[in-house]
Amino acid sequence: MIRLLIADDQALVRSGFGMILDAQPDLEVVGQAADGEEAVDLGRRLRPDLVLMDVRMPRLDGIAATRALLSTAVGAGPKIMMLTTFDLDTYVYDALRAGASGFLLKDVSPVDLVRAVHTVLAGEALLAPGIVRRLIDDFVARPAPTGARPAVLDVLTEREVDVLIALARGLSNAEIAAQLHLSPATVKTHVAKVLAKLDVRDRVQAVIAAYESGLVRRGG
Repeated sequence: MIRLLIADDQALVRSGFGMILDAQPDLEVVGQAADGEEAVDLGRRLRPDLVLMDVRMPRLDGIAATRALLSTAVGAGPKIMMLTTFDLDTYVYDALRAGASGFLLKDVSPVDLVRAVHTVLAGEALLAPGIVRRLIDDFVARPAPTGARPAVLDVLTEREVDVLIALARGLSNAEIAAQLHLSPATVKTHVAKVLAKLDVRDRVQAVIAAYESGLVRRGG
């Protein structure tokens, strides 16, 4: 069973998401938190596989709770999927930098919510439609590092760099395989090596590394 923790200050949201997810044969909601501090406490004690974390909560907001939970987690820690009613750029960037692996609006349909849980747990990045474009625009609008060679080029092979660039453009493993003329299994191996060499926990963090290093820029 996949163990889930739901953290949201609205009881109706917690119970509604809980009913949807608990109804799935492979999902189990093991805890619910009404604020950020409780989310951190339950996350440490229950050790769920994934936490659905509201952005705006009392005592400790979801981004700070994500940072606190992952910084003290045993091993890689749980996957974190942010949930919010506010479609604001600053939350997306800050949440991803804190270690979140997904970002969805609370009006997500039950089918898409269940699919999102499985997508994030499979190691894929997941962002709500419309958020991806603005997130990329935000990254490419930042001043690119000048002079220095992108650090990722020092640790990755040429093929791994190609895979990382494809990841940063939002391609799935199947799309990367088609673009680079590789088998899906080979792409999966390359992605795993990229994550290990960059010392990042998932594809989202690898994409952030690609943009922040200057490897991927506007038009590049």
